[in-house]
Formats: sequence, C-alpha cells, structure tokens
Amino acid sequence: MVPLPIDDALPDLIAALSRAGRAVLQAPPGAGKTTRVPLALLQAGLAPGRIVMLEPRRLAARAAAERMAETLGEKVGQTVGYRIRGETRVGRATRIEVVTEGILTRMIQSDPGLDGIGAVIFDEFHERSLNADLGLALAWEVREALREDLVLLVMSATLDAAPVAALMDDAPVVTSEGRAFPVETRWLDRPLPKGARLAEAAADLVGRAVAETEGGVLVFLPGEGEIRRCAAALAGRLPAGCDIRPLYGALPFAEQRAAIRPAEQGRKVVLATSIAETSLTIEDVRVVVDAGRARRARFDPNSGMARLVTERVTRAEADQRRGRAGRVAPGVCYRLWTRGEEGALAPYPPAEIEAGDLTGLALDLALWGADDPAAMAFLTAPNPGAFAEARALLAGLGALDGHGRITGHGRALAALPVHPRLGHLLLAAGTQAAPLAALLEERDPLRGAGSDVGLRLRALETAGADHPVPPDRAALKRIRAEADRLAARAPAPPRRMSVGEMAALAYPDRVGLRRKGDAPRYVLSGGKGAVLDAADALAGQRLIVALDLDGDTREAKVRLAAPLSEAELRAVHGAAIAWHQACTWSRRENRVRARREERFGALVLEDRAWTDAPPEAMARAALEGVRALGLPWSDAARRFRARVELLRAEGADLPAMSDAALMETLEDWLLPHVTGVRTAEDLKRHDPLPALRGMLSWDQQQALDRLAPAQFETPLGRKVPVDYDGETPQIALRLQELFGVTDHPTVGPKRLPLRITLLSPAGRPVQVTTDLPGFWANSYADVRKDMRGRYPRHPWPEDPTSADPTLRAKRRS
Repeated sequence: MVPLPIDDALPDLIAALSRAGRAVLQAPPGAGKTTRVPLALLQAGLAPGRIVMLEPRRLAARAAAERMAETLGEKVGQTVGYRIRGETRVGRATRIEVVTEGILTRMIQSDPGLDGIGAVIFDEFHERSLNADLGLALAWEVREALREDLVLLVMSATLDAAPVAALMDDAPVVTSEGRAFPVETRWLDRPLPKGARLAEAAADLVGRAVAETEGGVLVFLPGEGEIRRCAAALAGRLPAGCDIRPLYGALPFAEQRAAIRPAEQGRKVVLATSIAETSLTIEDVRVVVDAGRARRARFDPNSGMARLVTERVTRAEADQRRGRAGRVAPGVCYRLWTRGEEGALAPYPPAEIEAGDLTGLALDLALWGADDPAAMAFLTAPNPGAFAEARALLAGLGALDGHGRITGHGRALAALPVHPRLGHLLLAAGTQAAPLAALLEERDPLRGAGSDVGLRLRALETAGADHPVPPDRAALKRIRAEADRLAARAPAPPRRMSVGEMAALAYPDRVGLRRKGDAPRYVLSGGKGAVLDAADALAGQRLIVALDLDGDTREAKVRLAAPLSEAELRAVHGAAIAWHQACTWSRRENRVRARREERFGALVLEDRAWTDAPPEAMARAALEGVRALGLPWSDAARRFRARVELLRAEGADLPAMSDAALMETLEDWLLPHVTGVRTAEDLKRHDPLPALRGMLSWDQQQALDRLAPAQFETPLGRKVPVDYDGETPQIALRLQELFGVTDHPTVGPKRLPLRITLLSPAGRPVQVTTDLPGFWANSYADVRKDMRGRYPRHPWPEDPTSADPTLRAKRRS
C-alpha cells in the first residue's frame, strides 16, 4: 500500500481503542483515515463481528468501499461492502460495511443490541449531519446500556475534538498531523459586481486558472444547475486537451467514477459540488477554484420539509477545499471573493440539528422510546420549540398518540425511507401516491410552469414530451426511479384518489381556503396566509393544498399546489372537521360576533349565526373588545382609581388598579358587568365604576371613604369633589367658605395635606396652599387688602380664623 499520513497515527489509535473501547480521531482531509482506519481495526482484531462505518455521502461510501476492497485485492461485496439508499453490496463474508443516511439508525432501531456488530465508525463527523448526531446518540446509549464491548470511533477533519470526547465520557483523542504540500491562495482584486451570475463568474476564474497553472483543476460549485451552466460557459474557451468532468450526487455512477479517475491524457477540469470536499481523493488535482458557495439542507417551514439552500461558504469549508490542491504536489487555490471579504465568513457551518427538519428525528426518538432529547448524548441539543413543532406534526399524522407515544402507524412510518409526511401519504393512499411522493422529494422539474402539481405528474408520465415548458429531464428520470422504489414499499390503494386528496394527506396543515375578494389570497388550515399569482391556473380554486411556498412570513407565495374540492377534503379529513361555537370580538366590525362555524383547522367551511349564545360567552367576547379598544373611563371611575392608588402607595392592602393590572384581571372584576355590551358604542357608554367598586370588600370601601374621601365637606356642609389625578390631591373653593377653619384638611393614613386652590368671589384663583393656618397668618392680609377694593360687598374680616364661613355678599345699603 502507498504510505499515507494516517499510518503514523494508527498504532496510537489501536492502542486507545484497545484500552478504552472508544476514541476520537482528528485527521486532516487527505490523511487517509476513511480507507485505512477500518482495515486497521479489522487487522487488529479489535471488533469481533462486523465493522460499520457511517459515511455522509453515497459517492464517498461507494468510493471508500471500492478503495478498501481494491486494497485487499477483492471485489466489493466480499470482505468490504456498502449499503446506500436503493443499493446494497454486502455478502455473508462481509466484515466492513460502509453505510449512509439513515441506514445506521434503522439498523440500531431494528436491533438495539447490534448483534454481530463489533464497532461503529462515524466518518467526517465534522459535517454534523442529523443522521450522524442521532446515530452517535443511539450507539452511545446502546454501549452504555447493552453493549459495553461495542467499539465507537468518531473521525473528524476540522471539528474541535474536545466536546466530542467529553460527550463520550472523556474518550481518548488521537491526532494525525497529516502531510500536505504548500498551497498558494489567490483572491479576486475586487468584489463581484451586483447581479453577476455565479456560474459565469466561476467560468471566467477557471479560464484564468487553466492559463496560469498546470495539472488537474477541481472547481467547487454549489449544485448541479451551476455545474451545468459553468460547463456551458466554458465550452470552447479552454485549450485543447482540457476535459470537463461534472461531479455531483445525482450523476450516474459511471460518470462519477470518470471524474475521480486521473486523466489519461491532457488536463482534467472537475466541476464538483461539496461532495468533493471530504472522503474522496480525486487524483492529479493541483488547482482548486472555489466559487464560495455551499448548498446545505435546511428545514423550510414553507414547504414543510428539508430543502437545499445556497449560502456563503464558511472558513472551515474554504480551508478544506483549499487543501485539495495540495494532495499530490504544491498547488494553487483561486477564490471567487476578495481577501477583504474573507473576514465576513462564518467560522463553521451550522450543525444540521440546529437548522434542519426535526420531524424524522422526533419520530426516531419516539420509536426509541425517548421523549426528551435532552436526556440523549447529542453534541448539540435540538431546539425545544422546533422539536415540539415536529412532534405536533407527527401527532397530526397519527404517528404519536395523545400521550406522545409512538403508534403502530408511527412505527410503519419509521420503517419507510422518506419524510414522515410522505410516508403517511404512501401508507394511506398506497402505490398510486408513489409518483407524487417522489416528486415532492425532488426539486421542481417544471420551473416557471405555474403552480399546478398535476402538470408535473403528467410530465412524469410522458417524460416531458411536447410540454410547453422544457422540463428538467434528469430530474424527471430521478423522480421516476424513486417512484418505482417507493411503489415497491407501498400497500395497494384502498381506493382511487385525486391528486388533491393525496396532497391533503401529506399536508393537512396546508389546505388553503380562498379569502373573500378578487385576489387569490388564501388562509391555510395551519393558520398562515398564502397567495397565488393572479394569472395562475389555480387562482380561481376555492380550496387548494399548498405544497411549496416562498419565504414570505406575512403572506407566502404559493409555488406548487393541488386543487381540492370540499368533498375530497371531507373524504380524507372528515374526522377532523367539526362544528365549533364561538363568541369573538370582531376588530373589523367592532362588535361581538356569535357564530357557529364548521372548521377544519383554521379554515371555516360554513358559518352560521349562533342565536342562543350564553350571556357569559358574549361577555367574554366583550372583554376582547376591551382589550382591543381600552377601558372606557368615566370621570368618577378615574377619581375612584386614583383614590385607591393613593392609599396603595401609602401601604394600604387594596387591589392594584394600574392599567396593566386591570387588563390582566379583566375576567375577575369586569366580566359580570359587561353582559349587555355588544358593540364599541356600548363600550363607550359603559361606566366601569361599579365594577371597580366591586373589587373592594365592605371593610376596604369603608377605609377608602374614610382615608381618601371622594369629597371634602366644607364648614357650610357643601361637598366639593377631591381631585386625586395630580401629584397631590386637591380641591378648589371660595376663600370665604373656609373662614374659621384652623386645621388644614388632609387625606390618607399619612395625613397628606390637600392642595387647596382658594378662589375669589368671582371664582378666579387667588392663592394655592397646603398650609391653611400659615396662609391665614401670613398671606391673608395682603390678599384682604387687594380683594376688599375689588369685592367690597363680600366680607374680608381682619381675623379669618374667628369669622363665620359664608358664600353670601353684604346687602346693598
């Protein structure tokens, strides 16, 4: 065997695994860990039984198995085999199995003891796929509970090994330094102009790289579409002898192999997705051109499933791609961004468990019997909110019962290699649903052809012949192959179903009911809003099933849909359609609405007046009007609240009457008093004073009237309202009415002096005081001197403290 950098670390790794039964191996890309480590474990006899290695990608899994088999001088399927989605190459003598995607999870779920398996290896764990995280969590629980002898090894290129080692009970960490040739990095001089097309810009950079360098060129592009467009842009531009080779997951295996093999003559330009970042050795590459984009799986709440999104590459990914140029000789890396832009790159890509669809994870954990993911050995715990949403969807599909436990239907869903939505569709509709399920897993093969999913299904049947919109024939081919595979796993159809019925089975939360008005706007059964293009063929439909929407959070645009009749909706979801009686406050009409509604989720299929709604229900709806419009304060109610708040500020045990406190407790104090309120006008006329008084006990009301009286009684017996709205309670009255008063009036337990505005006989302010005795002794004389001339018919005694109060004037002589 050709010496590889990993060889120097293998003795330490074998020793660590022999001693601890678990380890973390850190080795850079190209060190050889993928193909050398499983063979080393086999040779050392560390794992009686089979060695299973989880590989994130199908191409890498095939290539790794073939390379190991070639090393042993055998064919794949003998000592070394692989299991990938839709393809298995293993035999009775197989000791090393390379598996992908959810295959390891299904192996553990079907046999928790992992009978016959001695070791499990997680390759390229730094990619943090959801299946790898789940597989490690399950395998670790198996090792802890059932299989102490199970060897676990996590291998990573760029991930910080310490957290993984800690997760595995302080597993030993073995590091391979690796050997790489130096790589020169060349950036753009200036950023790409706005509106520049990525594939064409990458083609320009490839042309420059080919002109300036020698050896094979590896170009990183985000996806198949960009690869095709870049290849078209390069046609006729490269020197003779330059062979362009695409490399992506959906490519036929023979073409993938052609991209990996060394060029027999001339130069090879490989246009690849991130599939070429790790696990694959593409021989004779000395130049890397990095377009700076990566396509990742993200949970798309608009489609209800995981979707691939294109994002900026991270620094870790960029460094890994760069390293591909230094495998066989000194190399050069061209980057489609400037050196200044590099600082804005995120350090690492997010783990799929942070941004992916958790529905499959929730189903697998339910099948495992784990209700709480926090109790599992996850390097990153799933978001509780997203996990709860996933479980809610599973409950809606019948996969979980009322207690959150997996049902028989849920077990059947877990056995299918598709999203639980599509698994539910296949089990409920049978083989007839296979084309639709396969179509919904793949990207749209008829972009720009309107929203009707039926057009896609017809194109699938005719292979796109004579279709007005040119189809993506490669996508159609993949969909047909997947449909055949799914049909083989589906039961016989219970009855013939329309496309709309089948779509509603998969997306019970996406049934859309057209709103009133001319525009094709819809409310979805899950509560969100959606809109169709006015020119769309489905724009006139009353009911649709929205299968894919854009990312608008306010009102999403429907990109893919199926028409649905009400009879079809009732046929598949009749048990979930029920009559509901509801009294609500209509913000649009500003009144209580009492209706009987036949609903499916958030959809109101039929609406009737509820003529005998109970008074309490009507009153509760009126409270919603109060919350929307605010409390209708009368002057008396404001004064009452101010009195209560004054005493509360001085320590009295009285209920809080701030705006926030009153709105929080509306049901407790206001509900019995609004039984007759129906409209906003009724609310405006409603005086909350009786309800506010009702919040106080008899003793509290007596204390309130005594300590913070609503009125001040003058010496003449006249009652003057006390204004409690200001900082200090205050009254206003004629100066002569207070003759003979020598104690300043106060309120509250702390005897807060009233602020008295003394008025002239004409009712104009003369003086403001909070110390009446001080006023009589000091300021009154000046006031008397001024007022006697203005109001000679009114009494102005020299000693007001001994005079009788009066509001009368002297008689004319």
